[in-house]
Amino acid sequence: MSGAVLEIDLAAIGANWCTLRALHSAGPVAGVVKADAYGLGAAQVAPVLHAAGCRHFFVAHLAEAEAIRGLLPQHGPDATLLAVLSGLIPGTEALYAESGIVPVLGSLAEIDHWAAHARRLGRILPALLHVDTGMHRLGLDARELALLAQDPARLDGIGLRYVMTHLVSAELSDDPLNETQRRRFAQACAVLPATPRSLANSSGIFLGDAFASDLARPGAALYGINPTPDRPNPMRPAVRLRARVLQVREIPAGESVGYNAIWRAGRPSRIATACVGYADGWLRSQSGRGHALFDGAPVPLVGRVSMDLTTYDVTDHPAIGPGAWLELIGPDLPADAVAQAAGTNGYEILTSLGRRYARVYTA
Repeated sequence: MSGAVLEIDLAAIGANWCTLRALHSAGPVAGVVKADAYGLGAAQVAPVLHAAGCRHFFVAHLAEAEAIRGLLPQHGPDATLLAVLSGLIPGTEALYAESGIVPVLGSLAEIDHWAAHARRLGRILPALLHVDTGMHRLGLDARELALLAQDPARLDGIGLRYVMTHLVSAELSDDPLNETQRRRFAQACAVLPATPRSLANSSGIFLGDAFASDLARPGAALYGINPTPDRPNPMRPAVRLRARVLQVREIPAGESVGYNAIWRAGRPSRIATACVGYADGWLRSQSGRGHALFDGAPVPLVGRVSMDLTTYDVTDHPAIGPGAWLELIGPDLPADAVAQAAGTNGYEILTSLGRRYARVYTA
């Protein structure tokens, strides 16, 4: 029935976590499963990571944490840390405290709200503390950090699990900002109560021992995105996307294909229309730039990607007919390559994948 099939290799995701854990010998390795595990299904991915040995999970929003909380042990020797990166929205304190989900506090106001709630309950409430070292989105800035250092009693009632920061350009191994952030983070930790540290993201794990810490927080690498874009990908591919050809038609030289006639045939051509479009997260920015694979050979994407359909020039592939499958993402056409054609990154390719695909999970 389906016009496109998204295959997700859960065994590869588990193996990728094990690879990263072996590389980060300084401490545990978390699993970042925000954005529905980068579009691949947090309800399926999180238990696989837990079975592989992962005990720390990060999401972006409280609702994401609630969606998978019941799938992960919250008590006993296998208890997990389930943390929300976006922090403490006012009014959600009771939800966090009752559920055991841990907020990542990124401002003095959030610290004060969480500490006040701890006093109301008369018990210690866990949290992570986010320090901004250069991203300038979330996290305590230099002024707030200095105020907290002068008045550490503001943390009374809060059981800090980790102090963390977020690297800006870890995928660029020679970017001097990496070392600047590492140094700023060390300086920040030095004025805070002694607490385990969390520094490296996916790419940060590959920056060397100086970027190791008590907890690494990989995300994209778990799902096969290359954390070292200047080198071969050390991760196993975890995604395969195929789209079915609906029709193949012959057009004469000079005729256009698709909206706005941005592509015209330079020769008599065969055009295959595949059952995938931007409503499925197949980005419109690939128009005239991307390609698919058929039996390992490239098939150019021509014309505009439309809402439900994408067209390919199959003139040189006479075996392609209605019902044939084109590979859009796979081992020989990774999400990073698709992203390059679309002018974006592999993160957006994965997180854009829509709900109309028939999803097949393999273990």
